[in-house]
Amino acid sequence: MTDEDLGRTVDLLTRQVSHWEAPRWAAPAAAGEGTRGDAVYRLVQRLADLAADVEGRVRQEVPRLANDTALPDQLRVMAADLIAAHPAPELLVVAATDVAAVRTLL
Repeated sequence: MTDEDLGRTVDLLTRQVSHWEAPRWAAPAAAGEGTRGDAVYRLVQRLADLAADVEGRVRQEVPRLANDTALPDQLRVMAADLIAAHPAPELLVVAATDVAAVRTLL
């Protein structure tokens, strides 16, 4: 797994959801608990946590913005942060698997 592979996986997800308006974000996720917005937010947080771990930083909560339409941008930023941290290939696989799993929930 390479940085580009993770980038492509994130790009697929963001293209899938970036045009959504509030009602689609508020709809229930296909599985699990919460809304589609909740699922993507948890992914954003997961990527932030992985980047913090790679960089040896303390994990911090990513702010949940009032409007879920900002989630694709947050996802892009967290993925870019993770890629910039130069994680091991195994961690890229974990991250890409997480992104793909969220795609199936939406």
